[in-house]
Formats: sequence, C-alpha cells, structure tokens
Amino acid sequence: MIDLSTIYLGLNLKSPIIAASSGFTDSISKLRSLEQHGAGAVILKSLFEEEITHEYDQTIKAEAEKTGREEFLDYLDVRLRQENLEKYTTLITLAKKELEIPVIASVNCRTAYEWISFTSEIEKAGADALELNVFVMPSNLENSSQDNEKIYFEIIKQVKKQVKIPIVLKISYYFSNLGKMIRDLSHSGIEGLVLFNRFFSPDFDLDKLEVSPSNVLSHPGEISLPLRWIALMHGHVGCDISASTGVADGLAAAKLLLAGAKTVQVASALYRHGIPYLDVMHHELSSWMETHNFEKISDFRGKLSQKKYNRPDLFERVQFMRYFSDKESML
Repeated sequence: MIDLSTIYLGLNLKSPIIAASSGFTDSISKLRSLEQHGAGAVILKSLFEEEITHEYDQTIKAEAEKTGREEFLDYLDVRLRQENLEKYTTLITLAKKELEIPVIASVNCRTAYEWISFTSEIEKAGADALELNVFVMPSNLENSSQDNEKIYFEIIKQVKKQVKIPIVLKISYYFSNLGKMIRDLSHSGIEGLVLFNRFFSPDFDLDKLEVSPSNVLSHPGEISLPLRWIALMHGHVGCDISASTGVADGLAAAKLLLAGAKTVQVASALYRHGIPYLDVMHHELSSWMETHNFEKISDFRGKLSQKKYNRPDLFERVQFMRYFSDKESML
C-alpha cells in the first residue's frame, strides 16, 4: 500500500503535493475542491504588502477630492487596510472550519515595516503556518548585496516577535552567494524555505510598443533550477525545504522529492488542467513509487541529492562539455 503522507513544518500532510498561493486558493469552494482532490495542504492567495501599506491610492484620492478634507485621508487609509485584513482573516477562519488539511497563510512582502503588525491577526484567525513571499529586486544601484540580504533577516526577526506559528520564507535565486544565503536563512529560526518564487517578467509588444507580461505560467523546463539547488542543499539546512516552479506532473514531484524536498507546490499545472489534475499527479507519483518498490516518501526522499549520490560533482558542473563538443551526441 503506497503511503504519500509526510511531515512539513511539523504538520501532518496526507500528500507532499500542496496547492501554492494562487487564484485557486482564494475562496472556500476552491479550497474544498483542492482538499477533495488530495492536496496535502493549501497556501492561501497572498496578501500583498502593497495592499496593506498603500491601500487603494485611487480611492483615497477620489475621496479627498470629493470631500475636500485632507484630514480624512488618514482615517480612510486605516479603514481600508483594516477591511482588507478582515477579508483575509475571515477566509482563514472559514477555511479552518471547513477543511481538515493544514491552512497556510501567505504574505507577499518586500520590507520589514508596518505590515508585520498584521501577522499576529493572521495567527489569531487560525492559520497553521505563515509563508512570507519575499523578494528584494537587486536593481537599486546604491544598495550592496549585503544591504539587500539584511532585509530578509530583519523581516524574519520582526515576524518572529509577532507569531509563534511556523514561518516559511519563499525566496528567489537572486543572491551573490545563493548556497550560503539558503543555509544562513535556514538557521535563522524559520521552519521552512521555498525554492523558488517566480516573478512578473516583462516583454515588449512590438505592435503596440508597450510593455507586456511574459511567461505568466511556469513551464516544465523550469524545474531544473529548484532541482539543482534542493539537491545541493539537502543535508546542509536547518529547516524543511519545499519545491516550487516547474512542477508540471506527478513525475516532476517525484524528482523534487528525490532531490530532498519535503513538499512540492503546484499552481501553473492547476491553471492549465484544473483542480482535478491533482488526482492525475497523485496517481503518477504513486505508480512511480510502486514501480520502484517505495512504500512511503521517506524511502526515497533525498536519495539523489548531492550528499547521497555517487557523483556529487554533477550538481556543480556549469558547462555542457561533451554535449557541445561531440556533434554526434547531439543527434
């Protein structure tokens, strides 16, 4: 009998495949469907820092023009922030009443400022854990890499003062020394790291001469980046690692678990195929395990990580060498 259960952030999950923060995790009806189709946990659609700290600028401006009272702005700003937070905490409370699987809240943040005080409300609402989706765009030419990195640790420090539930940090790969950063973050007191988050990527519309979004959904080839770094870091970190990006099917999930991930997060595959696709992913993962005589996740998790594989050098190779030097090998 195949057992897909696992433990992530100290929480018992019936499956390592969890629903990432997305449009599929923003309502009770969708959350119920995700649970029915086997999701091990759900990560609620992110509450964005910008929505908290710069709430509805256009609304505020319109009200100010209508009333002509500048002193009304502060009141309106506070009220709108509170309304936004209440909607989110209500979703958490309802989700905890309706679901048996863990409910993880998510905040998309880029500073360690005012929004942090709201995390205690998220905990009070009943969230089982809190995922912080953090990205400091390394485009400020005045900031050093150390300046940018300090922000991540400051966010962790401030949030830990507010909550006792497990904290997860979802990060990018834009660091000057990625391995060291992953290791240091894993020992900062958090319970989990997610490798890696995806961002808005600009493209150019050549007809309209406008900036447009590019590659909104991940593609299967993007699995290579989290695969390499999870395999490299397995056994060297002080917290759980969850995989994200390029999880197109159940076999992709198997690969990331072999690298050492505790869980894998799915979003783009759901957008392409719908929530019932989780059944397909679980079937593919279970069938693969049965073929290789693995009864439970712990039988193979990390089996192909750098620390356990007999060719650890393969994970640090940066050139294709023989593939591009031997024409026949490319045919």
